[in-house]
Amino acid sequence: MKCLLIVPAFNEGSNVEKVINTIKEKCPQADYLVVNDCSTDNTKEELGRIKASYISGCVNLGIGGAVQCGYKYALKNGYDIAIQVDGDGQHDVSYVAEMVRIIESGEADIVIGSRFIDKEGFQSSGARRTGIRFLSGLIFLMTGKHIKDVTSGFRAVNRKFIEVYADDYPDDYPEPEAIVMGLVNGGRIKEMPVMMQERIGGTSSINAKRAVYYMIKVSLAVVIRRISLGLRTPGSRMFS
Repeated sequence: MKCLLIVPAFNEGSNVEKVINTIKEKCPQADYLVVNDCSTDNTKEELGRIKASYISGCVNLGIGGAVQCGYKYALKNGYDIAIQVDGDGQHDVSYVAEMVRIIESGEADIVIGSRFIDKEGFQSSGARRTGIRFLSGLIFLMTGKHIKDVTSGFRAVNRKFIEVYADDYPDDYPEPEAIVMGLVNGGRIKEMPVMMQERIGGTSSINAKRAVYYMIKVSLAVVIRRISLGLRTPGSRMFS
């Protein structure tokens, strides 16, 4: 199958060369596209210097908009599988082959790389893990499906969900909301254990001051998304 790694990047000038080199080394069978989300540092210059495959926005779209650009590219260019990989170096792309195998075998439509199955590698802070557990419970309440690592941005989808996410993808902090979209649209989601690393440079977009805002915003977005999709898709297989 034809596979594309989507790498959203905002101010990842210190990380992007290592991320791309790792992709080339560990995923030579797949294509990749870096979506430079109007970075204000030297990300664009670094991408040009290393002759990376990238597109660069003229306005900042946020993580959701950048990822959706990648899905639109995948749809337009006939990819069968798309894999989201963060541009900060936290995701080990050696797991991509197993993600692709799961989708190719028909076991799942969406595969999420989860930190919390084997509980190895970087586990995030205690406060964030508490927030993730809360969002996991909320998604279970909304959909009947238990997903442990609802904020993982390391995930792969098949052609059906390339089409779904190219058409509509959540803004800002999209991962939990995208899970709800996947489930309500009849998607079979499977988590697989992965080890993640702390970011190799730069600064996370979620700091302590934004944590409360994040939780409130994402919780409301999940509820609103579930209600709106429920009205649009009354026959959805939400409890499969």
